[in-house]
Amino acid sequence: MEFLTMDWLGTPVWFWMSFLGLVVALTAFDLGILHKEDKEMGIGESLKLSAFYISIALAFGVWVYFQKTAAFGAEIGADLTMKYYTGFFIEKALSIDNIFVIGLIFTTFSIPPKYQYRALLWGIIGVIVLRGVMIALGAALVEQFYWILYFFAVFLIATGVKMLFASEKPMDVANNPAVKFISRIMRVTPELHEQKFFVRLPDSKTGKMVLAATPLFLALVVINVVDLVFAVDSVPAIFAITTDTFIVYTSNIMAVLGLRALYFALAAMVHRFHYLKYALALVLVFIGSKIFVADFILGGDKFPPVLSLAVTFGLILGGILYSLWKTKGEDAAAHS
Repeated sequence: MEFLTMDWLGTPVWFWMSFLGLVVALTAFDLGILHKEDKEMGIGESLKLSAFYISIALAFGVWVYFQKTAAFGAEIGADLTMKYYTGFFIEKALSIDNIFVIGLIFTTFSIPPKYQYRALLWGIIGVIVLRGVMIALGAALVEQFYWILYFFAVFLIATGVKMLFASEKPMDVANNPAVKFISRIMRVTPELHEQKFFVRLPDSKTGKMVLAATPLFLALVVINVVDLVFAVDSVPAIFAITTDTFIVYTSNIMAVLGLRALYFALAAMVHRFHYLKYALALVLVFIGSKIFVADFILGGDKFPPVLSLAVTFGLILGGILYSLWKTKGEDAAAHS
């Protein structure tokens, strides 16, 4: 039992085990009960499931407050809770860009909606592992070299400025290096085989049964590769908010968990969020600037977490509302 109270990366082991247990339970429930059979998810079901995941994430923030308060006191507990919510909202907003790219990937590989959820679910499992590795590496670097936070800050500011002025260029999924690599090292079937990632087929020359990947597996690989690209922006953004590894990881994963449900609600109307990218660009610039403000203007004092959450939430909400207002006639025009 002493093992459970041991400190790991600034947080007791039982904190980590409780969170990972929650993630495993949610994933098992989703895969084994909600979607035991492959079927197309409707917008109504998608919105309900998205609301469920968001509710779990918000409730988890309350749990973080009580547990961190018990361990470190009310002031630190409230501070870390605000940082958890800030990280969660940033990651949730950034996931809308993921949704656009995921839709493009499924279109490229001709994946029908009823098989998309399975690919997304296993993709999220891969994301949980890959982001855990990235965050662990980031935490180790920050602990050894504090100055790397300044590098993260400059990177975020530069990324935000680039997002403000860069022209939109669609991703070339068909020529993705991961797709080319898999196609070189193993056979890939030209057609889907229902929900299967791999199938055994007779070799055209020898007649022996050989293993071959399906387009659904290629889509799964590309989804994970693309998430790593997005994580290059999102992981430094959360480290710029807090260096508490538990808060960094949980806020990141809680936002990603609901991505697969949110996808089906937003995939058909992602074009309505065109102007959100400008709000996200401003959020990245703001988060990056906070480090310099805290260290060189506030004399090392922390940037007020409530103000940080308010600015982040306000920018994201403003971007969503402005996008919906500016594009309110597009759906009507498309159906006329």
